Amino acid sequence: MAQRVPMTREGYEALKATLVRLKTVERPENVKDIEEARAHGDISENAEFNAAKERQAHLAGQIVMTEDKLARAQVIDPTGQTPEKVHFGVTVRLEDSETGEQVRYRIVGEDEADISKGLISVTSPVAQALMSREVGDEVRVKVPKGTRQLEILGIGFE
Repeated sequence: MAQRVPMTREGYEALKATLVRLKTVERPENVKDIEEARAHGDISENAEFNAAKERQAHLAGQIVMTEDKLARAQVIDPTGQTPEKVHFGVTVRLEDSETGEQVRYRIVGEDEADISKGLISVTSPVAQALMSREVGDEVRVKVPKGTRQLEILGIGFE
């Protein structure tokens, strides 16, 4: 059985929108590019044609991957659960025990992760270390910059 892809409702809708854009905007534009390049004559040494064909293959791959993720999507709505423990979809407020720096992360699916927006993947080392923990718990997690000790200050929904 294919592995399910956890994601929020927002992530699922964004992925659907991406698929629609790929199929209805980008692919038709690419077809026009191929037609224009083909109209220039000899395609054996036509760089525009070769680039457009490469783009076509890339788009086809993106479409297949996006359709696969949507087919395996497991949309999780955590709002019905109580935010007593860290789980998918919650927002966690943390404090770095060494620096005192506070951060806030929402745990989301891999395709939704965007650290600049405070969204971390459920498969990231930080999220994995936090799973099933409670407010007041401290966790040690290996990150690219070394090991961090984080204290959970709060768990909730946004």
